[in-house]
Amino acid sequence: MEIETAAKRLAELGHKTRLEIFRYLIRGGHQGVPVGEIQAALGVPGSTLSHHLNRLMSVGLVAQRREGRTLYCTSQYQELDELLAFLKDECCINGLSANEWPEGETANAKANTKA
Repeated sequence: MEIETAAKRLAELGHKTRLEIFRYLIRGGHQGVPVGEIQAALGVPGSTLSHHLNRLMSVGLVAQRREGRTLYCTSQYQELDELLAFLKDECCINGLSANEWPEGETANAKANTKA
């Protein structure tokens, strides 16, 4: 994944309402969640919800499909997995890996000793 793509996706998830929407869609699974259900569950006005969904769709994290009169939104799990892999890809290459830390030591404790 290109760093620009990752930055755009993280920026969209960095907004509280969009993160709430995305987490709700993750819980909804692969079948998706009707827009009306998202709106009712999160208490987001329709026009605001539409704006946030469009932002998430613009970076490929959400897709929509229509079945009859119902519009479903679905998290794009492949894109989420790619984003998470991007974040974890170079974990610990500049230092000790987590399994090399002394027993009981955490990442925060290790970072504080380097400061």
